[in-house]
Amino acid sequence: MPKPGPRTTARCSVELNSGVRCAMNIYLYWSASFVSFVTFCVHTFIGGPRVAGPLLTSHHLPPASKWLNYYCWHIATVLLFSMSIGYGYVAMHPDRPELAVFLTVLSMALSALSAAVAMKGRINPLRFPSTSLFMTIFILGCAALTGWRT
Repeated sequence: MPKPGPRTTARCSVELNSGVRCAMNIYLYWSASFVSFVTFCVHTFIGGPRVAGPLLTSHHLPPASKWLNYYCWHIATVLLFSMSIGYGYVAMHPDRPELAVFLTVLSMALSALSAAVAMKGRINPLRFPSTSLFMTIFILGCAALTGWRT
């Protein structure tokens, strides 16, 4: 069987190290990559002015807290961009799903964290775009890893 690559069909069979065959949907990996990139764009270009901007102009926070929050904002920016690259990499190399497993579990954890933070603040979790966007990435990652048929 030829090695799957960027020009393979939507469904391909991949031989894992354990010898167990599994089906993966490359288009779903590309979808997870795309949604990760859209989330990066929403975070950077919509959230930046609405969240990071007011954070920096706030005079109510101690400087260390303000700048640590700003640093965390940029950690999320780098993470989201890296996730889009990571899922794209797995779409081109479906015989290496380990990165997709990590990114998919991470997406679920970040969606749950977003919902928990929103609820702690007595805010509807769906008002935080991160809750639904990370959940969408998680669902696409799970679908790709399990070989869900489109």
